[in-house]
Amino acid sequence: MLATIIHGERDVRLEEVPDPVLSTGGDAIVRVVAACVCGSDLWPYRGVTATDSPRRIGHEFVGVVEEVGPDVSTISVGDFVIAPFYDCDMTCENCKNGVSTSCLHGGWWGGDDQVGGFADGGQGEKVRVPHADGSLVATPEYPRAELIPSLLTLSDVMGTGHHAAVSAGVTEGSTVVVVGDGAVGLCAVLASKRLGASRIVAMSRHESRQALAREFGATDIVAERGDEGIAAVKELFGGIGPDCVLEAVGTKESMDQAIRSARPGGMVGYVGVPNGGAELPIRPLFNTNVGVNGGVAPVRNYVEELLQDVWSGAIEPGKVFDLELPLSEIAEAYAAMDERRAIKSLVRP
Repeated sequence: MLATIIHGERDVRLEEVPDPVLSTGGDAIVRVVAACVCGSDLWPYRGVTATDSPRRIGHEFVGVVEEVGPDVSTISVGDFVIAPFYDCDMTCENCKNGVSTSCLHGGWWGGDDQVGGFADGGQGEKVRVPHADGSLVATPEYPRAELIPSLLTLSDVMGTGHHAAVSAGVTEGSTVVVVGDGAVGLCAVLASKRLGASRIVAMSRHESRQALAREFGATDIVAERGDEGIAAVKELFGGIGPDCVLEAVGTKESMDQAIRSARPGGMVGYVGVPNGGAELPIRPLFNTNVGVNGGVAPVRNYVEELLQDVWSGAIEPGKVFDLELPLSEIAEAYAAMDERRAIKSLVRP
């Protein structure tokens, strides 16, 4: 089959690799219907994180189950399924406590799993899923074509935006600021609206992203950054700041922006993958009683809840995909996001 391999900085290639095979009893083979490029994929693509040797890449996909192992009981051949951006069994203590990203038996796409097989990367034609009953969620039936992009967001960005909102305690009537206008930040706007926030500020300097943020529920836009951005945010909230700030970038500057924008006693929900020396400033947090909560999003724990609203059409997070390409053009899918010509690239094998 064909799958995406990252070789180094700005070097991704579609190459022939072995077809996946069932090997451990509880696994499944999924034919990928749609996959995508994640903002976190850009860190190795840009060389910010090193690629020591060529490896599979991609961790967001939806598709159709082609084979299942003899121990699989809840997933069947022919099911259309959503896979989270990691493998998990949903039976261990961490999974049951809502933190499936820390599954005691799980792992990550594109590498060896804990049960003696290989979990293919998501940007390919097929994927072997080690814990089919745990990782995969089947939709009620094969979805209409227009639903597939939104279902794909449940593998990562919509669930991650939701995690930012939940971590910050967004609820009915909350005031919210979202730092970051990528797919996760935009989904955090949508998640805040869904949870009942009364006012949502999107920090964005790009017209197309500003427009989508407003469509998703943003009531205000702040384009400034740094001290000017913080001053603009506080001015919108009586000089004090919002209840909740959602951080969806992962840099030192974005975390500083988020923490200093929150009102005293407010909460920052952070989901941006940390890069660029991001660290928590304990003294400012101590002085203002601002809390920080979040981390790698356990999106598998949210899929069933969010699926209901996607399936009904109540939310359409798939609008974050503004570029769709065949898998054969995976290099352009990366380049377009890297050069900010696309918010998020969807690819179809």
